[in-house]
Amino acid sequence: MSLLVACGLHREAAIIARPGVVVVAGGGDAARLERELEAAVAGATAVVSCGVAGALDPALRAGDVVVGTLNHSRHPGPVPGSTVPQNLRPEHARHGGPRDEPGVTETGTGREFIGWLAHHLPEAHAGTIVGADTIIASAAEKSALYAQTGAIAVDMESHIAARVAARHGLPFAILRTISDTADHALPPAALVGMNPDGSVALGAILKSLAKNPAQLSALLRIGRDAGAAFRALGRALGALEAVGIGRLDLRELGLDMR
Repeated sequence: MSLLVACGLHREAAIIARPGVVVVAGGGDAARLERELEAAVAGATAVVSCGVAGALDPALRAGDVVVGTLNHSRHPGPVPGSTVPQNLRPEHARHGGPRDEPGVTETGTGREFIGWLAHHLPEAHAGTIVGADTIIASAAEKSALYAQTGAIAVDMESHIAARVAARHGLPFAILRTISDTADHALPPAALVGMNPDGSVALGAILKSLAKNPAQLSALLRIGRDAGAAFRALGRALGALEAVGIGRLDLRELGLDMR
């Protein structure tokens, strides 16, 4: 019995990994993430989407913890001022942007699981998180998505993990920490910074920086904020490990919230 956890980056996976937890890093490849989650789901007691996320709610700051479930709204479409290259925008993605997932429903045990997480992470912000197949990079896109969905954050794995959980009738929850705030755009180097296996694409980052040195200050800010998010993720998971998340029996959640 184990928790099956979906994330994007190798660094996230290294923070998440612990006894009783099986981690799959998607690296921004939705199809591969889904295949690998399906291959690992046997014996799982729940599915969790975990890692860093972009804020949509302007009140969220770098390092804040968010807990919740999937928002089912669709992406509102491209907005003026997008910093995402044309070929990376939602209308060019294989599955589009943030997804409407028919058939993905929240079970009673899933709600209890989210409640358990929130109970043991009292500083966490509760809300829905929207899943995207492409990076939501500009402040204008984040603002439009927040107005259209009401979701507090966005990531690239939650809609995939929720679909796998629903397919197998497993409880699902999202635990994320904020790495970029709603008012900050991601610089071009950040958009090419992940290899398909979830590792850091250092060569692509340096190439982008050499082409556009003016983005250095924004890239340094993103690095600082991401560091805060990774540290917060480690603290949150450490707190949950202390109360036995790797040994959690979800059948008992409705009876015991200690």
